[in-house]
Amino acid sequence: MAQGSQLQLRSLIRSTGELELSLAEIPIPRPGLGEVLVRIEASPLNPSDHGLLFGAADMSAAVASGTRARPTVTAPVPPSAMKSMAARLDQSLPVGNEGAGVVVETDASDAARALKGKKVAMLGGAMYSQFRSIAADQCLLLPDDMTVAEGASAFVNPMTALGMIDTMRREGHHAIVHTAAASNLGQMLHRLCAAENIKLVNIVRADDQETLLRGMGAGYVCNTRSPHFIEELTDAIDATGATIAFDAVGGGPLAGQILRAMEVAASKNLKTYSRYGSTVHKQVYLYGGLDPRLTELARDYGMAWGIGGWLVMNFMQKVGAAAVGKLKERISSELRTTFLSKYTKEISLAEILQLEVIAAYRKRETGQKYLVNPNRQ
Repeated sequence: MAQGSQLQLRSLIRSTGELELSLAEIPIPRPGLGEVLVRIEASPLNPSDHGLLFGAADMSAAVASGTRARPTVTAPVPPSAMKSMAARLDQSLPVGNEGAGVVVETDASDAARALKGKKVAMLGGAMYSQFRSIAADQCLLLPDDMTVAEGASAFVNPMTALGMIDTMRREGHHAIVHTAAASNLGQMLHRLCAAENIKLVNIVRADDQETLLRGMGAGYVCNTRSPHFIEELTDAIDATGATIAFDAVGGGPLAGQILRAMEVAASKNLKTYSRYGSTVHKQVYLYGGLDPRLTELARDYGMAWGIGGWLVMNFMQKVGAAAVGKLKERISSELRTTFLSKYTKEISLAEILQLEVIAAYRKRETGQKYLVNPNRQ
């Protein structure tokens, strides 16, 4: 690799219908006005990164080539999915939403120079790179005794958990249903709701996940493996009064089952029958796609309901810089407690593109979170 250059993970979908993942050699940027240069040493592989990384490619047909240090992975994109990829065709895109590292160079501004040699967390894309230039005011300063791994997930999951609670309050709800609830994000949301006395219904998909949450003190845990799941979910929603849900699963019948359980709970106190159901508004937000199937809606929950998408980036834009700044202050002070993240394995940029490693992290199993160190050899 040439002096003054770095490696960066790129994702390209060609108009011929092929995904190409590779490590591009690009110049190390110099910090611009008000910017710092960060040597990235930790960046999580979040589910939100998978969409840009793989697009709509059929990874079961992926093929690896190149060298172990500089691998390339290609995979076909089904013709039926190419229309949804139109906006990114033939563009080599950098990947990685967030990360943390050490500031190695700055411009001459006081705000930037104050960060020289400091550990910082960042949000802004292109984090699967060995170096990243970014505005100093977009950095979250980490305590001297904190590792970069501890600060690597300081934005997406913590801001998502806080955003869910903020959304609940802004829309007039009082309790939450959350799916894939034993994830790092789910554990953060549990700790937040416990601290703020918010009732939370946790939905999990495995017995060990149920055991984990109950061991953390979760009061309402519903396991989709249970033969009585629907009844248990309805009872939990009835007990908590939850009328808003955030669903990381996305596909299959789960979103509709949640709406149905909310309607049954809301209808218990109806004095007179209405063919339009209860007047209690029930809302489900899809914020993930762990299940790639179509979302199934049975429409057996009256007429006062809504389903839509929820994205943390959109939430941050909606509430504005001042509100986001306050949330960042809270995250910074609670990174080792409320917003603690745990990782299964640390991998290098080259290891991201090993087929056996791809197969492992693409499962997106609860409790199996990978951490990328772009400067790991």
